Amino acid sequence: MNLAERTKVTFKLEQRRAISSGILEAAGSTFLLLTVVKGFENPGLIAKALVSTAASVGLLLTPVVVTVVQSLKLPSAVAAGRMALLGAALFFLMAAVPSLPLFVAGSIVAMSCSTGAIPLLTQIFRDNYPADKRGHYFSRTVWFRVIAAGAFSFLAGLALNETGTAGQPGLGNYRWLLVIFGLAFLASWHCLKHFPSKPLKGDAGGHPFRALRYARTDKLFRHALICWMIMGFGNLMMIPIRVEYLTNPVYGLEQNALTIATLILVIPNVFRLLLNPFWGRLFDRINFFLLRAVLNLFFAVGILIFFNSDTLLGMAIGQIFFGIAHAGGDIAWGMWVTKLAPPNRVADYMSVHTFFTGVRGVLAPIIGFSVLASGLAIGSLSLISAGLIVLSAILLIPTIKQTREERPTQAVTEELSE
Repeated sequence: MNLAERTKVTFKLEQRRAISSGILEAAGSTFLLLTVVKGFENPGLIAKALVSTAASVGLLLTPVVVTVVQSLKLPSAVAAGRMALLGAALFFLMAAVPSLPLFVAGSIVAMSCSTGAIPLLTQIFRDNYPADKRGHYFSRTVWFRVIAAGAFSFLAGLALNETGTAGQPGLGNYRWLLVIFGLAFLASWHCLKHFPSKPLKGDAGGHPFRALRYARTDKLFRHALICWMIMGFGNLMMIPIRVEYLTNPVYGLEQNALTIATLILVIPNVFRLLLNPFWGRLFDRINFFLLRAVLNLFFAVGILIFFNSDTLLGMAIGQIFFGIAHAGGDIAWGMWVTKLAPPNRVADYMSVHTFFTGVRGVLAPIIGFSVLASGLAIGSLSLISAGLIVLSAILLIPTIKQTREERPTQAVTEELSE
C-alpha cells in the first residue's frame, strides 16, 4: 500500500477500535476502582492503590514490550492484537471467579495489555498517517473513543445505581462489567489484525530497557520528559482520589454510582468530544511545548476547583476544566514524540515516554492515598498538585523559545524523507 491507502485503512479501523478503547479507558480510570470499593467487603487501602495503578504498570513495561516485539520481528499490530487477547481472557476469568486477590492481579495485567501496546500503535500512526495531518486523524479517532467512554460510563453508572444495594458490597452487580471489558478487548483484537503494519526496526537482542538511553542523549527530549514527570505527578496523584472523595463518608459526599460516573467520566468526556478536533488542529499548527503549557494550566485549575468544592455544581465546573485539558492532552500525550523522534525510532521514544508515565502512574496514586491517610486535608493536597502542574508549565517556557528558533518543522523534514 502507498501512504494514502494506508491512511485510509488505518483511520477506518482505528475509528472502530476506538470504541473498545473508550470502554477500556472507563474501566481503567473509574470502574475497576469502583468495583473494588463497592463490590468487596473492606478491600483496604492497598487494594485500592494497586488497582489505581493498573494501567500504569503496562506503561512501565513498554520498553520491554518494544524490545520483545523487535526481537521476535512481529508486525506491531500483530503483537498488539495478542496482548488484547490476553486482556480478554483475564477479564473473563475475573468475572467467573470472585476473588479480591485475583481481581487486583487480573486488573493490573489486563490493563497492562491495553497500555503496554501504546508505543506499537504510535509507530503505526507515524507510518500510516501523513506528518502534517497526524493531529487531525488522531483527534478524529479519539472522538469515537470519547463517545464510547462517555456513553458507556453513563449507562453503566445508571445500571449499577438501579441494581446496587445501598451500604452492601455486591460484586454480582459489577461482574457483567468485566464481561463487557473482555468483549471490548476481543473487538480491539479483531480490528488490530487488519491494521497495515510492519516489524519494528531496532537492535534485536539488546537490553530490554536500552531505549531509555534516548533520555540521556537527546537533551530536548530529556527536558520534555522532566516537565512531563512533574506535571504527571501532580495530575495522576489526584485522579483516583476523585473516586475516594466522592465515596468516602469522611468527606460527607457519599455519591451513588450514577453521580460518580457522570462527574468523573461523562462531563469531562462531553468537553473532550467537543474540543478534540480543535486541539488536533492546534497540534498540527503551533509549537507543541506552548500547547503543552496551556493544557497544564487547565489541568491545575480543574483540580483546584473540584477538590475545593462541596457542591455538585462546583465539582462539575472543575471537571469541565479537566475535560478541556484532557481533550488536548489526548493528542499531546499520544503523538508528541512524532515531533521529536527520528522516523524509525518513534516506538522507542514513545516507550521511554510511556515508561516514565508508568513510573509516576504507579507511584503517584500510592503517594496520594498515603498522604491522605497521614491526615493532610484533601484541599491542601490539591494545592500541592496544582503547584506541581504550574511549575511544569513554567519550566517549558525556555523550551518554547528554543524550539521556535532551532527545531525545524517535523512535517517538512518527513515529507522530504517519504
